[in-house]
Amino acid sequence: MGNIKIGMIGLDTSHAVAFTKLLNDPNNPFHVTGGQVMIACPVGSLDFELSYSRINGITKEVEQYGVQIVQTIEEVAEQCDAILVESVDGRVHLEQLQKMVMFNKPIFIDKPFCLCSSDAAEMVKLSEKYNTPIMSSSALRFAEALSRSLTIQDKGNIIGADCFGPMEMVETQPGYFWYGIHTIEMLYAILGRGAKNVQTVSNQDYDLIISQWEDGRIGTARGNRKGNHNFGAVIHYENGNEYVVIDSSSKPYYASLLEQIILFFSEGKQSVPVTETQEIIRFIEAANDSKVTGKQIWI
Repeated sequence: MGNIKIGMIGLDTSHAVAFTKLLNDPNNPFHVTGGQVMIACPVGSLDFELSYSRINGITKEVEQYGVQIVQTIEEVAEQCDAILVESVDGRVHLEQLQKMVMFNKPIFIDKPFCLCSSDAAEMVKLSEKYNTPIMSSSALRFAEALSRSLTIQDKGNIIGADCFGPMEMVETQPGYFWYGIHTIEMLYAILGRGAKNVQTVSNQDYDLIISQWEDGRIGTARGNRKGNHNFGAVIHYENGNEYVVIDSSSKPYYASLLEQIILFFSEGKQSVPVTETQEIIRFIEAANDSKVTGKQIWI
């Protein structure tokens, strides 16, 4: 594709600004080459304060990087080579995909992909019907420290993992779909697909999600609403352990994610298969159910 002309849907999240800076500013120390954000539509959700309150400010910031602002999703899809869906509200992603999938442009949908398994299934069905590739991911799974740890060769196979991170919640994005998804995506980056059940322990300040994989491995995702807000993990190998501290003061994990997105846009390489994303959505649904019932939920 050469220098990909990227369209952006949704200017109601800090990700929209971060991605535009990294792609459009060649003087940025972590500049990502291969594409530029050229056109954007500032849609948002009027019943979600964290969406509508940010649109004006983020739109102005994005415009400073030479991005054309238009009023409809269709205008963006018509005039670009590939699309970033950055709308912060996961409830609207299916509806947005329905408006652009027939343009046959590769589409990256920022986290959360959606907020229920039925929407996820419909989105995949649309992708297949129109032969339009889609991909979704949290940036945390591509953090450099985690990626380095997953290349370790001398400790044997990975036999389990305990991940942790902040776990704020908002009313419109149920339970762990808002911030818990970051820690859960890290867990999947380490263990891969195959979780078979989930059980959640939760109180006002902390959460612990425990899951057993089909091969017997156990993974956990711990979340804090009080105390530290650090991301990290302990990876358990057959012959040792690795403590992973996610530190964005070196290379931002947004830059690492964008590198994967550009590969997806240019070569069709899905570093996170959509089938894995579907399982993550079901995992979060199950964790949310267990948070309410206290029971172990099968995935």
